[in-house]
Amino acid sequence: MAGGDQSQDKTEEPTGKKLADARNKGNVASSREIPSVFVLAGGIGVIFFGGSWMLGRLIGLMRSIYQRAGTLAMSPENIHTFIWQVFSNIVVILVPIMLVVVTAGVVGNVAQFGFLLTGEKITPDLAKLNPISGIKRLFALRSLVELIKSILKLLIIGGVAYAVMQRYLDQIPGLMQLSIGGIVIFIGQAAFQISLYTCMVLFLMAILDFAYTKWQHQQDLKMSKQEVKDEHKQSEGDPSVKARIRSVQREMARRRMMEAVPGATVVITNPTHLAIAIKYEDGMHAPTVVAKGAGFVAQKIKTLAQESDVPLVENKPLARALFKSTEIGDFIPAEMYQVVAEILAYVYRLKGLVQG
Repeated sequence: MAGGDQSQDKTEEPTGKKLADARNKGNVASSREIPSVFVLAGGIGVIFFGGSWMLGRLIGLMRSIYQRAGTLAMSPENIHTFIWQVFSNIVVILVPIMLVVVTAGVVGNVAQFGFLLTGEKITPDLAKLNPISGIKRLFALRSLVELIKSILKLLIIGGVAYAVMQRYLDQIPGLMQLSIGGIVIFIGQAAFQISLYTCMVLFLMAILDFAYTKWQHQQDLKMSKQEVKDEHKQSEGDPSVKARIRSVQREMARRRMMEAVPGATVVITNPTHLAIAIKYEDGMHAPTVVAKGAGFVAQKIKTLAQESDVPLVENKPLARALFKSTEIGDFIPAEMYQVVAEILAYVYRLKGLVQG
């Protein structure tokens, strides 16, 4: 039993087919930290480049609301118009950051595993509703790793926020002498600094997390030696079946070759080990090899030739040269034309004598 269990250890790297099948099912190496960093960086970029415009637009909207609050006639048309104006202004303010955030999230995923559309992940799986399986996943090693990563992320982000705020502690008492606008600017600067440094740290963590996730993904897809063999059989075919097919194909080719022997013009022999059947008729470009063989096959070719009254001509050098340099259906090489022509002339004279 121990040997059998050991043989099933997943020690082999996943094959290309295994990786492709996993990808088609949506099972790819994906770190959740990468899209988070992209989203955070995109949000920071929008605020940095468009924050002044967004703040000005928001201030203008609030000023308009308060200015019209006391003079707005309470009629359904006016209320509807007022609500639509407020809603459209809020949408205009939020659309840029929403577009950037959504785009950043998509880019963060595409950067990891490319474009991938599959319905496997959204297909309902009743097995996932099993409470026992859920408890097992809760206490699994992977869940523990995720918990440790989350705690480390909170500690690091908290540490970064604390380190940044240390630089602003001396300025906090002076906020009481600033206007509301100055206080808002101070808070915005501090928040931007915290977000920027947090994004840098999270970027480094995301790279490490992606490397770990990719390694874990490879480990999960590892295969046993038996799985590799089974997959090879499925993709390439069972070796015994392929051997049987090749044997049948050889037998069929041999049968067709033997059927061509009675129509040959002459059979050149070694005399005992080789036999090459040649056919030539008027209009042919050159004499053609219609059958050849060695040993038992040669003996069978000669037997068929004798039964079909096809002449046998012994020529050891020519037989060896033809056997090595030609295949079934090939024309006689040009350098052998002279010798073969002499043999064919002899055969024609022989047939003429017989007819006479």
